[in-house]
Amino acid sequence: MARTNTADDRPQVFGSHRFMVELDGMLVAGFSEVSGLSVETELEEIAEGGVNHYMHKLPKQTKTQPLVLKRGVTVTNELWTWYSNVVGGTITRKSGSVIMYNEKDVELRRWNFYEAFPYKWTGPELNASNSAVAVESIELAHNGLKAV
Repeated sequence: MARTNTADDRPQVFGSHRFMVELDGMLVAGFSEVSGLSVETELEEIAEGGVNHYMHKLPKQTKTQPLVLKRGVTVTNELWTWYSNVVGGTITRKSGSVIMYNEKDVELRRWNFYEAFPYKWTGPELNASNSAVAVESIELAHNGLKAV
């Protein structure tokens, strides 16, 4: 007898719109977008004499992408201040997490990043002809990403 699939049997996928960012243990609310959750291991290809149908591929260095955090401009200025301190020569590194939640606000995934500091801040694009939300972004260099 063939088994029929039920909703409980199928793998569940989740939306990307329920998340929070945590910096040094504090939840930082209000980010509308996070990108850069990416890790890649470079490969070294080595040819072996007499083997012509493939190349040996060996892992080399692993690298991460910068995290880009975007949010609507608010009355607080902590992102600009954090970046401005870097420009002034004071680098304050912060570790944190990007946390994804399900529809019941239960944590599903967490990506921890380590010793991050901002190296780029982008202010809002201002245009009097539309009513879009003013968005600022900050790009963070970090020393590693781990999914937990």
